[in-house]
Amino acid sequence: MAGNAGFAGWIVAMQSSLSIRQSADVPEREGALMLRRDCAPSACFPTGAWRPLLVPAFLLWALLPVASAAADPTAAGGLPVREVSVFKDGHAFVVHRGTVAVDAAGAAVLRHLPAPVLGTFWAGANDEGVAVAAVTASRNPVVVERTALTLKELIDANPGAKLLVTEIPPASRDPIPYEATLLAAPVQTSAELEALAPPGEGAKLPVASDLVFLATDEGTRVIPLSRIQDVTFLGANPAPATTLGRAEFRNTLTLRMVRRGAAAEPLTAGEADVGLMYVQRGLRWIPSYRIELDGKGQARVILQATLVNDLIDLDDVTCNLVVGVPTFALKGSADPIGLEQTAARLAQAIDLGNGRFGNSFSNAMMSQVAGGGAAVAPGPEAEGGESAGEKTEDLFVFALAHLSLKKGERMVVPVSTTTLPYRDFFKLEIPFVPPTDLIQRMDPRQGAELARLMAAPKAVHTIRLSNTAKAPLTTGPALVMRDGRVLAQGMLSYTSPGAEADLAVTTAVDIRVTKEDRETKRTPNAQNWNGEQLARVDLEGSIGLVNLRGKPVDIEVVRNCLGNVTEAGQGGRVEMLNVLEDLTLLGDGGGPSGMPWVGWFNWPPWWRQFNGVGRIRWDLRLEPGQKAELGYQWHSYGR
Repeated sequence: MAGNAGFAGWIVAMQSSLSIRQSADVPEREGALMLRRDCAPSACFPTGAWRPLLVPAFLLWALLPVASAAADPTAAGGLPVREVSVFKDGHAFVVHRGTVAVDAAGAAVLRHLPAPVLGTFWAGANDEGVAVAAVTASRNPVVVERTALTLKELIDANPGAKLLVTEIPPASRDPIPYEATLLAAPVQTSAELEALAPPGEGAKLPVASDLVFLATDEGTRVIPLSRIQDVTFLGANPAPATTLGRAEFRNTLTLRMVRRGAAAEPLTAGEADVGLMYVQRGLRWIPSYRIELDGKGQARVILQATLVNDLIDLDDVTCNLVVGVPTFALKGSADPIGLEQTAARLAQAIDLGNGRFGNSFSNAMMSQVAGGGAAVAPGPEAEGGESAGEKTEDLFVFALAHLSLKKGERMVVPVSTTTLPYRDFFKLEIPFVPPTDLIQRMDPRQGAELARLMAAPKAVHTIRLSNTAKAPLTTGPALVMRDGRVLAQGMLSYTSPGAEADLAVTTAVDIRVTKEDRETKRTPNAQNWNGEQLARVDLEGSIGLVNLRGKPVDIEVVRNCLGNVTEAGQGGRVEMLNVLEDLTLLGDGGGPSGMPWVGWFNWPPWWRQFNGVGRIRWDLRLEPGQKAELGYQWHSYGR
């Protein structure tokens, strides 16, 4: 990308303001190069002269490593990235290491300035007897080599060159070329400008003159650049320089290097092996699975990773894909070393709404503790790693060697392959229905959604994977295939070693399901709640199943009931759920699986006092053509 942009800029500049060709006007000067202002392409670029110059100019631009260093943080002026540990939430632990030049004052300047999470930036030296005494982030003038694209830049890049200069003549007069030697133009240095400026204004960039100094036989001729019509560089060797250094402001890191010991003397000029490490957002990985079923109880589970790099160029690095939930207490706060926040904004950002971090930060850095607030269960993302990875505490890591990925690029890479046993079974889950007085409050959209959810229940063909590997399966999309054909795509949840994971395949149309519920008794004024009389309604229901598949099937049936389950036949296991603590069951959490409508209502306070949520489970095996009838009873209270 950088090369294309530079090449396009080169052409635009030459077509708009500067023309370059081998001079046909000075045939006695072999190999002369002529630069003209305001020249039409047809006049300045004859067919025979344009091609020999265009290709060398492009190749010269492409072969300038110093010029491209500004766009590549891992090139000269920065430390190469050696290793990254990538988390699924978009954070990455980045490790830089390399040899840097140290000046006479013991300073090593790096041009790559990260934006790390607060408290995660660390720097150090890898040489014995050498230490990093301090790291300073600042905005400083830096000289960057660039390709000369204008007449002014080419003149500045070639002091001492022999020229044939043609000035713009007065009206109705012919130009008179003359030979001259190009002299360096005066420049106001940064030190001079800082001395002239009021105190505290900071560093200044040098200011170059727009005058051109020429040594002629008569003396030194000084003319403004605007007076020059064209110049011809005389002689074939050496060729005119096409690069020059320009000062510009860059954010830099300055490492103050000292010798270890009581005196901590500055390291003299030379080189030092140093490293940086930090956590920064911008690099993530997304897992995905392909599960190939053989139809005989064995599944080939293939994990691949999609890498999304919006952080930094990676060139031949070790990339660790981390499975687990990292704890970065201040991941929303940038470290001030990144020059992205003032101290006042930083203190405000890390307050986290409870004042504890803010008060402690003004005195000293407190120990690593979680921010105050409601505790949240880790859920399915509290996960480990895969069969080929390594475990570190609660995290699992897959190491990918020799990975290269530019910033802005994406990559899909295979990670691991393992074979796990599985079994087919069928799962039927029937949700409970909201009470009549709540149904009457629904708008038409909600009523249509509820009707869809409460349509004739269907059994779902499901595979149950047994994780016999040494590492867990991570959460991610899974493509289920058999005999080269796609069966379904589902979401594989975290599965610890030794545990099982269910993955839905498709609706089982050859398992016929019927459901019937009926009221058996109604008792008015059965309960009193703050003067409000509540009636008790007793109900019974049945679920009918028929196996039409032509072979035995295992079926797991779950029936959810809004109320208090009193009896379940055919070996059903009854479980009353905790509606006093689990807010998803009756209200605030959006509803349990398959019942999102639970969160649509403002449930009366007496519901949790007199009614519960019951769950009945049956595990059945049906032979071909076999029928089953599952009965149950429950009651609930209402107005």
